[in-house]
Parts: sequence; structure tokens; C-alpha cells
Amino acid sequence: MGGSVQTTVKTAITFVGCGLHSGKPVRMTIRPAMAEHGIWFQRVDLDTAPMIPARWDVVRQSPLCTTLVGENGVTVGTVEHVMAALAGCGVHNVLVEIDGPEVPILDGSAVPFVRGIMQRGLRKLPAPVRAYEVLQDVSVTSGEATASIGPSKMLRIDFEIDFADPAIGRQYKSLNMSNGSFARELSDSRTFCRKDDVASMQANGLALGGAPGVNAVVFDGDRVTSPGGLRHADEPVRHKMLDALGDLALAGAPIIGHYVGTRADPGPLHRNPGRAHADQPIAAHAFCHTGRGAHDHLRRRHGRAAAGIRAGLGRDSGSRVRGSKNRHFPLPNLYARDGQQPRFGGW
Repeated sequence: MGGSVQTTVKTAITFVGCGLHSGKPVRMTIRPAMAEHGIWFQRVDLDTAPMIPARWDVVRQSPLCTTLVGENGVTVGTVEHVMAALAGCGVHNVLVEIDGPEVPILDGSAVPFVRGIMQRGLRKLPAPVRAYEVLQDVSVTSGEATASIGPSKMLRIDFEIDFADPAIGRQYKSLNMSNGSFARELSDSRTFCRKDDVASMQANGLALGGAPGVNAVVFDGDRVTSPGGLRHADEPVRHKMLDALGDLALAGAPIIGHYVGTRADPGPLHRNPGRAHADQPIAAHAFCHTGRGAHDHLRRRHGRAAAGIRAGLGRDSGSRVRGSKNRHFPLPNLYARDGQQPRFGGW
């Protein structure tokens, strides 16, 4: 079927742990799904087992995490790490059953999810991957934080952070999200915080499941206080990129573009409705096919349905734009729900 078709996991994968913020035990199972299903969460602990789509238009920005809100206010929180793992591993269709309101934090990174997915393997499905190619620059600023997306021939993420703590300081990383870059470069980087913030977070009902060295890295001025130290010298900025990938995977379709974050999380993107360029298409709707030749190709369709694109994500597979022999676009992997056009109305 070629590399540019939808996928799901071959078998169910179960993870058991506790929620980072709630501290409550939780069991989560990622189950295979058919083509065009997309990524959905299901709260199996509730009588009606309500379903919640992994999609930008049901995002509620919560303190220090991303929360999805379904009908009747049912929520699933801290979804960014598992969403990053699904996007980074090229998984388009799954049902994520969970028996609580928060995804398990595990070791604070996405690597346990990545290992579980890759150990079980992926199954190709008989449907093409769809993507959006960014056509023009868009940026959103909130205070000192800026997030932007622009045209690119591949998916690239650049990120910069700047903390007063000397142990973190200013960090910058740029990564072409292709050929397994997420798994190699980002997936094992853990969530982090400043020691001075721990007490206030817990007083506000956050980080109740945090454990330094177990599922979080804690910084205190010029020291790393967590046992075992860092996995990478620039682990904080790598984790910010991981979080961004997971949050931006909620766009509803893969995006071919260049995302740049400066002191940013994707919050401003979700909180600010798309005002600039609202009357112009920001991205081209693209299908990735399996053809007769050696290469898959993209069939591009422009339309105002994509006018709200604001972010980039995923891992790639090679593809070609029809009618342009020399334009090859890696396709980041993620998929929208129900075989419908994602309902981009602008963030």
C-alpha cells in the first residue's frame, strides 16, 4: 500500500500509572481502530462511557496541561505526551480508553508510550493520509511568548526558552521532524519545573502526582535536584518541543510547515481565534496517495476550510506534489476524524 496510508496499532496497549496533577491511579488502553476513525478518548469509568475527540476545537487550556472537554463537560487532561507519541510514531487511528480524568504521567516523558506502540507495531489501513501544506506565515503573541507557522517543504519545529534559573537558562533547538527524529531526539525528555513553584502548584491542586527523578525534573537555581540528573543537557527545551508536538497534533490533520515557538506553549494558538488572514486560505488540503510509480504523490486542494491552520506536527514519509516533479514533501503523520474535512474555523 505504500508509506503514505493511514495506520493503527496492531494490538491493544495498556499503561498503568497516576495522573501528574491529580495524583490518582489511572489505567489507559490504546486500541486499534479502522481507517477514517481518527484519535478518540473514551472515559470508560463513567456509566455512559462518553467519547471525546482528540481535536483542537474541544481543547480547554488548563494550568500546566492540555485538557479535552467532551459533551456534558466530561474531560481528559494532560493528553500532550500520548498525543506526541501517537503523532511521532505515525499513528492515525486509535481508541484510547481511560478510567479517569487524566492520562498517566509514567516517567514524565513520551518514551514509555513510544516503546509500547513500537513493540506492538503498526498496521496499514486502506486509506490515504491527508495533510495541510501551509501557504503563508501566521503568528500569535501573548506577552513574551510567540508562536508562528510558515511555509516549508518539510515539517520543522524550532523552539527557544529562557529561564532565570542558571541550570536552565536560555536554550534553543531546531529539528526537522523526519526519519524518526521525534523518537530519537525528543521522546525521552521529561516534564520539568522550578523548586520554588512546587509548593504553590500543589496548594492549587496541581502536580500532586509529581515525583522528582521519577516523573519530573526539578531545578533549583543552578542545581538539578532530581536524582539521576538530566537525560540531555538541553532536556527542558526538548520537552517543550515534545509538548508542542502533542498539543499541535490536535490540529485535526498533519501539517507541512515550519513551527517556531519562543517562550511559548500552544496555548495562545488555541485561545486566540484566527483574525489575521481570515478571508484567505492559509493551507492547501492535500491527499497522499499510493500510485503506480515508485513515489506516492499529493493531490492538492485549496479551500477556506483550512483558514485556521496555526501549527505543525509529526513524522514524515516521502511524497510528491502532482505536476511538480522536483517538489517532494515529507508528510507528518496524524489524521483527523470521521473522514470529514477538519472543521478549521481559526484559533
